[in-house]
Amino acid sequence: MANSRFKAVEEAVRRTPLEAVPPAGETSVYYGSKVFNRDAMRKYLSEATRRKIYETIERGATLDKSVAEHVAAGMKRWAMDLGATHYTHWFQPLTGGTAEKHDSFTDPHGRGSAVENFSGDLLCQQEPDASSFPSGGLRNTFEARGYTAWDPSSPAFVVGDTLVVPTVFISYTGEALDYKTPLLRSVAAVTKATSEVLEYFGISGADVQSYLGWEQEYFLIDTALYAQRPDLILSERTLIGHGSSKNQQLEDHYFGAIPQRVLEFMKDLEFEAYLLGIPVKTRHNEVAPNQFELAPVYEEVNLAVDHNLLVMSLMRKVAERHGFKAILHEKPFAGVNGSGKHCNWSLGTADGIGLMSPGKTPEDNLRFLTFMANVLKAVHDNNGLLKASIATAANAHRLGANEAPPAIISSFLGKQVSAAFEELLNTKDLVKIGAKKGYSLGISQIPELLVDNTDRNRTSPFAFTGNRFEFRAVGSSANCGAPLSVLNTIVAYQLKQYKKAVDKRIAAGSSVQQAVLDETRETYRAAKDVVFDGNGYSDEWKAEAKRRGLDTESSVPVMIDAFTSSQSIKIHKDTKVLTEVELKARNEVRWEEYSKKIEIEARTVSDLAYNHIIPVAARYQSLLLDNATKLKALYTEKEFKQLASDELEWIKDIAKHTSEAKKIADKLDSLCDKLEECEGRKKALKYHDEVVPQLEAIRQHLDALEMIVDDQMWPLPKYRELLFIR
Repeated sequence: MANSRFKAVEEAVRRTPLEAVPPAGETSVYYGSKVFNRDAMRKYLSEATRRKIYETIERGATLDKSVAEHVAAGMKRWAMDLGATHYTHWFQPLTGGTAEKHDSFTDPHGRGSAVENFSGDLLCQQEPDASSFPSGGLRNTFEARGYTAWDPSSPAFVVGDTLVVPTVFISYTGEALDYKTPLLRSVAAVTKATSEVLEYFGISGADVQSYLGWEQEYFLIDTALYAQRPDLILSERTLIGHGSSKNQQLEDHYFGAIPQRVLEFMKDLEFEAYLLGIPVKTRHNEVAPNQFELAPVYEEVNLAVDHNLLVMSLMRKVAERHGFKAILHEKPFAGVNGSGKHCNWSLGTADGIGLMSPGKTPEDNLRFLTFMANVLKAVHDNNGLLKASIATAANAHRLGANEAPPAIISSFLGKQVSAAFEELLNTKDLVKIGAKKGYSLGISQIPELLVDNTDRNRTSPFAFTGNRFEFRAVGSSANCGAPLSVLNTIVAYQLKQYKKAVDKRIAAGSSVQQAVLDETRETYRAAKDVVFDGNGYSDEWKAEAKRRGLDTESSVPVMIDAFTSSQSIKIHKDTKVLTEVELKARNEVRWEEYSKKIEIEARTVSDLAYNHIIPVAARYQSLLLDNATKLKALYTEKEFKQLASDELEWIKDIAKHTSEAKKIADKLDSLCDKLEECEGRKKALKYHDEVVPQLEAIRQHLDALEMIVDDQMWPLPKYRELLFIR
């Protein structure tokens, strides 16, 4: 059986067609060639139309319908020149993925003829069925109407034969049914709040941007082996499987030489990404075997989120060309590291002022400390809400597992920034922050190194890393627009409160600089408890975090409550990002998703036990019994007990583990049937409290059987086969 598994992999690799081979030459020649970017606009749009759409993209001006008509005509011509025959509105429903419905450009015209049509109305707005997507009760089957609306700030692109138009998705009554709508609202909120605070520093009318640089981790598994694992197919993680004797313990995979098959996949993926203008930059082996990472250059947050969703889709398609399945689940294998999506977030102006970067003068450093203190205060006051934004059934397996940040939101600052804030607490003067220092290795051939003003803390879920915060707790399969919406929103709200306090000080007679300095000091003092530079994995930190009043909840269904806390409702209402109705609907969606994910896992592992593992274990047990019977006929009772003692123990162990596995499988099925009567939060809590422990219990017995049953009979590919690409 094991040999046939390897033969299947080798055969699949031989048959794999490489449909898209990156051309030789400079990437810049074809970069963005499938994007309706400024180069394409210059060729297909008039100067007057371009000027109008640039105003829409850069300043948020409303695009007139007559201008949209000209844009649609140029966009259609450009797309058709690239071979497009269809168009689609591409949106981000609350499933966490993307959705699209393709329509042909072709319309009947006259008798037996046709014409290609794509009007301004079709570009700006369409109507998918809103009742068939998660809505948390905002839409019912008999209330199906919903709308997608063009987002001009994210450029259209061509994939295959289809023009793809990024859009928002809202209900007939105007509520957001997607992740892009609140993200765009949060960007507007944080932009406005940041611009107003920047005026204290002599910067008026600043074009503020929220930036994101994501790091996408993923696993690759041979397609033929994947096809033999029902648990991977149905839940994207291995629900059973004994650990491999060799996994990541030698630390030899991390940053190691990339396997040739994987490198060919990466080159192909990068080529597809470059065609779509996605600025991917870094590729490398991650810690676990078969785990890898892709990271781009920083972009404006809305575009970065769109590009991440595109990359996840491309990753799956390109992997299949190379005989792989790309796995984005946060914890596909027990005992080795899972996958995250580190979201590097910062604020800055369009003309290059980084608000998360220390300055060269004390005045610039005051600006830096001001925005840092406000971010920390936002995270301190809303650490439960920020954690809720990344809480899922899949991510729960990863957080706090000595490989990822714990399920407690804290922030690492590093020695220099921490020292600057401590100095701020103890002085009324401006604070200096040390620049990068040179460090000589004492080897003449090696130049002096420049050391950053922070180290890195891999246990911190929200770490400052020199000119940005790295939100490390986001899961690999997540739409990172969800946590980024929350982050922008809480920072926007905090900056508004800060401005009110500073204005009050100025009205009381303080100078602008003194008011800013004094309020920044008090803002940091109030946020200080969220700063932690130590080992986030330790039990001591969990106890200390609780003492500090930070949210230490570990149950995902309970974490989700934070979305509808009075604080969250107030913040989202004040910033106009989400209404109370929209927040409550999202809670319902997240509880339902949690329940469904756990139910799928429970019913899948029950099926594995009944139809895959127990029958094979019984056959092997029968062979052992047959052999024992024959041995007993040859030897005396005493000799038999000596010779067959191990075999008899195996027979007993198989009986014990199969019996217990069957009992738990029965219980899982019964629980799932019973929980069909429950809804919402109650149902999610019961799945967490009653079903999840049974998943762990049945795994122990099935994994034990894997170590007893003959390898040639075992029906599923094992970890030692899944984790090492051949």
